[in-house]
Amino acid sequence: MHVTGHLPFSGFEQSVADDELSSVRFSVYDDPEAWAAFSQPVDKHSQAQVFQSFMVVKGMSCAACALTLETALGRVKGVLAVQVSAASARASVTWSAAQTQPSSWLNAGLAHGYQLLPADDAVSVQGDRQQSRLVLWRWLVAGFCMMQVMMYAAPTYFTQPGDITPDIEKLLRWASWVLSLPVVLFSCGPFFSKAWRDLMRRSISMDLPVAIGIGVTFVVSTAATFEPQGWWGREVYFDSLTMFVFFLLTGRWLEQRLNSRTAGALGALMQRMPAGVQRQLPDGGFEHISSRRLCLGDVVRVLPGEAFPADATVLSVGVLADEALLTGESQPVTRDRGDSVLAGSYNVGSAALVRVDKLGQDTRYAQMVALMARATLDKPRLALLADRVAKPFLWLVLLAAAGAAAFWWRTDPAMALMAAVAVLVVTCPCALSLATPTAMLTTAGFLARHGVLVRRLQAVESLDAVDTVIFDKTGTLTEATMRLKAVQTRSGVSGNQALQWAASLARHSLHPVSRALVSAAEHLPALAVSNVKEFAGLGLEALCDESSPHAEDWSGVLRLGSRSFCDLNSHLTDSHLNDSNQNNSNLNGADMTLGRVHLVDSQGWLATFELTESLRRDAGAAVAALQARGLAVYLLSGDSSTATSRVADHLGIQNAQGDCLPQSKLAFMQALQAQGHKVLMVGDGLNDGPTLAAADVSVAVGAAVPLAQAQSDLVLPGAQLSMLPVLLDQSRRTLKIVKQNLAWAAIYNAIGVPLAVGGFLPAWLAGLGMALSSLLVVVNAARLSRFKTDA
Repeated sequence: MHVTGHLPFSGFEQSVADDELSSVRFSVYDDPEAWAAFSQPVDKHSQAQVFQSFMVVKGMSCAACALTLETALGRVKGVLAVQVSAASARASVTWSAAQTQPSSWLNAGLAHGYQLLPADDAVSVQGDRQQSRLVLWRWLVAGFCMMQVMMYAAPTYFTQPGDITPDIEKLLRWASWVLSLPVVLFSCGPFFSKAWRDLMRRSISMDLPVAIGIGVTFVVSTAATFEPQGWWGREVYFDSLTMFVFFLLTGRWLEQRLNSRTAGALGALMQRMPAGVQRQLPDGGFEHISSRRLCLGDVVRVLPGEAFPADATVLSVGVLADEALLTGESQPVTRDRGDSVLAGSYNVGSAALVRVDKLGQDTRYAQMVALMARATLDKPRLALLADRVAKPFLWLVLLAAAGAAAFWWRTDPAMALMAAVAVLVVTCPCALSLATPTAMLTTAGFLARHGVLVRRLQAVESLDAVDTVIFDKTGTLTEATMRLKAVQTRSGVSGNQALQWAASLARHSLHPVSRALVSAAEHLPALAVSNVKEFAGLGLEALCDESSPHAEDWSGVLRLGSRSFCDLNSHLTDSHLNDSNQNNSNLNGADMTLGRVHLVDSQGWLATFELTESLRRDAGAAVAALQARGLAVYLLSGDSSTATSRVADHLGIQNAQGDCLPQSKLAFMQALQAQGHKVLMVGDGLNDGPTLAAADVSVAVGAAVPLAQAQSDLVLPGAQLSMLPVLLDQSRRTLKIVKQNLAWAAIYNAIGVPLAVGGFLPAWLAGLGMALSSLLVVVNAARLSRFKTDA
């Protein structure tokens, strides 16, 4: 955690000046070209100019800080929605460019003590290092002074009254006071600065009760040092004060380090793009430029160990690319001249030349980063509940401290002071607020490293209750790439002619069948069609252009799709077919299914295309593993019942249905949900969109069409089905750790508060308990990143 956004050794006046400088610097983000680097349009086709910006937040120290920042930004005119995560220190701001500018809401955050920076801003990395050094310096000063103060306080622990002469006792007190000054003025600077901001803006965070406790203890101890016979008595608490600050800073420093290794793993995955690249000049030389200056068509040299800066075409031979994050493929893949490489993948071979094809938000990597960025801000139900409790709980802390002081005041003012301070310190809601998001983000980082992208953290919580899995077939249990086996046509029509027209329609679809037809027709010129319409789960319809070759052989509307969509009679037999063009390739053992797609015009049947597809190599093991965990597995497919049954029989799935329309898939799943089942839907196609949206948890597989990804909770870019049982196991383990964390937070407060009110808990021990409570939650969550799997 970063406890302050100020420069090292700066006082209050310096912090104000720093804020003014930052405010001026924020104005550069009002340039549309500048905000485009960290903002995305909510709807590219809308004229409303609404953007979503992803930011890193500096200065948060607890969950209440996240709520305070959300409130502050939400009050800015033009800001439509705000999400802030204390665990990941990230924020999402949705705003209207017609009503506000980035500098407005950036300054609103700064006014409350929080600095927001673009997630990929280089200043953010430098600031992290400065803040880490500053936190370490504060901790070292507190630790050194604590040891010295304890040394001066030790004689009073082991001697009887009168054993130490008054002048020596006074000297020891003065020495303790002098050594406590650096702790209060420097080490405690962030607490007082943040508490002052809270008071000025009538908000509250955990730093306020901590600052009150530190301030009261120091003032009373100072009064007792200067006036031992005064109203506050002669007791001093410099030892408790310095120990408390040291333990608190220790906990926050360790928590910061652990967060950077666990929940922060997502951030590391999101910052793989190189800052600079080597662009080839017209004379064959190279110049080093910023990645942001790249243009489409530029030729770039990528050295071994560097990430490819864009989606690009390989111009070298034998390039090795590590695409583990993007596709889930654990081994480097070979890319030869003319092949494509993905932005964010690493060159693990020799230096390679590539030509830039896609940049920025158009790359697959950018789309995946957007998914992960949203995931870090998502708040599951348990986390939302903890956030709602955190801020009211802080007000109860202040009331409880006042009550403890009032209870002890008449009998023992010194005890009243220590009881109030202990209550202020020990009742920290940080453990409660961190219990869920820290575990969820750690799991999201673990899954991302294994090729699974979490779009909604709530899915991690919901997976624990799943008892039923529904699979789509084509592109999910089978490979996304299908192959054309044979073409059968009516008399007078050649196979190439039929394939030309079918591919002309198929180019307007992302369905695996369409991609197979387009691939098979690569050697044939495209023909013109118009008014192309795609009917999800059924097929395509278009008008043929009269100017196209052989247009006289066709009549009006063309349809490409299933038998029912093409309105073909079930008694279509071989006597109607002319096998004018067949590719009778032999099928291997994995080619379990044969599918047919038909082409018709206004006169009737034109052609039938027979397609073959292969099962994914890990489909059988994944289905068996899910069934072994007690889950019911169903297969629903839009393909024929025969093809669907073949796949189901080979995989051991007893419940399978073919010829399913999108509506029938949705109705089937809703019937299961009505019976009380929790359903996990796994699919990749356009016709899976409604079912993915309505499922309790949904997974989009492979190169899923955009609609399928938009409706899903998790994405498997590499279609590694073996990760499905791992998802379930990790979800159950995550929920177990969340419950452990919540139980610990509840037990800690249930024990600590009565002890503090009763005067049995000194301030230093309360500080130690506060630090250990948050630290234990983070350490427990960190275990999720080391989950071992055979997948």
